[in-house]
Amino acid sequence: MKHEECQESMQHIGKSLKRWRTISGITADGLAQELGISRDTLSRAERGDLSVSVGTVLDMAADFGLLSKVEAAFDPAQDEVGRLGIAKGLPKRVRRTKEAVPQEWRNNMNWYEGSFVYQIYPLGLTGAPWRNDGSQEGATNNDEHRLLKIVGDGWVDHMKKLGVTCLMLNPVFESDSHGYDTRDYTKVDSRLGTKEDLKAVVDACHEAGIRVLFDAVLNHVGRGFWAFQDVLEKHQQSPYAGWFNIDWNGNSAYNDGFSYETWAGVPELVKLNHGCFELNDYLADVIRGWEADYDIDGLRLDVAYCLDDGYLGYLRQIADGLTAKRGEKFLLLGETMFGDYNRWMNDHACDSVYNYEAYKGLWSSMNAANMHEIAYALERQSGDKPWDLYTGKHLLDFVDNHDVPRIATQLTDKKQLKPLYGLLFGMCGVPCVYYGSEWGIEGVQDYGDHKLRPALDKPEWNDLADWICALSEARFTTEGAEALCEGDYHELLCQPQQLVFQRAAQGRRVIVAVNASKDPVVLHFDAGCGRAQDLITGEDHDFGAGSEVGPYSCHYWLCER
Repeated sequence: MKHEECQESMQHIGKSLKRWRTISGITADGLAQELGISRDTLSRAERGDLSVSVGTVLDMAADFGLLSKVEAAFDPAQDEVGRLGIAKGLPKRVRRTKEAVPQEWRNNMNWYEGSFVYQIYPLGLTGAPWRNDGSQEGATNNDEHRLLKIVGDGWVDHMKKLGVTCLMLNPVFESDSHGYDTRDYTKVDSRLGTKEDLKAVVDACHEAGIRVLFDAVLNHVGRGFWAFQDVLEKHQQSPYAGWFNIDWNGNSAYNDGFSYETWAGVPELVKLNHGCFELNDYLADVIRGWEADYDIDGLRLDVAYCLDDGYLGYLRQIADGLTAKRGEKFLLLGETMFGDYNRWMNDHACDSVYNYEAYKGLWSSMNAANMHEIAYALERQSGDKPWDLYTGKHLLDFVDNHDVPRIATQLTDKKQLKPLYGLLFGMCGVPCVYYGSEWGIEGVQDYGDHKLRPALDKPEWNDLADWICALSEARFTTEGAEALCEGDYHELLCQPQQLVFQRAAQGRRVIVAVNASKDPVVLHFDAGCGRAQDLITGEDHDFGAGSEVGPYSCHYWLCER
């Protein structure tokens, strides 16, 4: 019934907005262009389609000068019931500015360890052609300056609103197709724009307090890579022949007259030979050039698990040199998938790596109603036992990315998105959100990764995005920030659909309680205190006689209150 009422109301709003457009003498195509949305999206909004984002509807209202009326409609002070509620003091979500909470705890951490990372795959987000034929080089229209969409379409503002402090950009340099087949490490991909465009994106992020990581694809290149092209032409006479692992007695799938080592058997991805010092020196100059030209804050190392230990150590020397130059951490974040992450995350390798072990446990625990799976992973990784593997370290935690299905597709019950993100922001490590997933878009791997890396217009905002924003505020800007960002992990209760654990550091203790069930439950565990404050809602909590939690919920209880 409630859905039907919403549908009826939205249809009325859509018709009203259409009338305003007609009265104003604006065509549908003209308004769609002005708002930066498709003609189809505008038509759906005017029909009252509930799938259209609230942000789009508000943009339309703003265009006709109606925002003040919308704001008044929701203002409790304009309603008798609302005024009574205000007088009684209704509970409100805690909204603290970063300046409102002392940040001394950050002194013991580098900038990354207290970060909220946001991932964008630029070639996908901006709608760039899949294949790069080079025809756009030197063009001046907006389609060839796609990178600027990140600024112009509001993505930087969106990230700031979410509480993001670090942007991880997937490949932005000239490549054959998907970005991981590099042609030129020194030239911005002609499908995305220019060097000046990339500088503008990084500068806008920095002005918003958001650091930037580039995706460094150093294990392999594309067949279009300029040095490999020279080898194709000159064979053994090429001065760059030693940059690759070549068998001159073999032949490739492309009938080159020689064969070469590839990444994962893909002939389009030519593996680099890091036993060649000349190659390594060239790539070192590339990295130093990126830092000098764009003022980036670190690198994501693609397939870091494929790079040998010696070369990782060499990269760490370069990064340490840039750290000394900058006076703050120049980060190396390694993509890893399996094994003991300490191999790739140590003083002679990466500062942090991908947490694929927890990724699997996060969504699988929800789907199987088996919280013991993720609890085992969290204890194994970051517990308070002597044999735990990564206690005190900060792995990159995520529920999806550009290589795996969108989490809204992966979950059997989409109502579990909120407790799942609550778990993500409450666990040890550094949380990362993939563009669009914060408002619940879907996507699967279907004949490639295209559906995982879609073109999007302006960012959207809904109750899921608002929830993630609340989690970010609770994790980073409240009195419990030190516990949630650097505290260890101690399990208090684990049931099939509930998990309760403690994070503690520097005299602060936060209990994270997750209920993935559709039913409310009463949780019984030893909290070690009688009362607490929920860092997400600001409400007081009494542990006496058990802790009642609602369906599909998550709580961050700051103890000793």
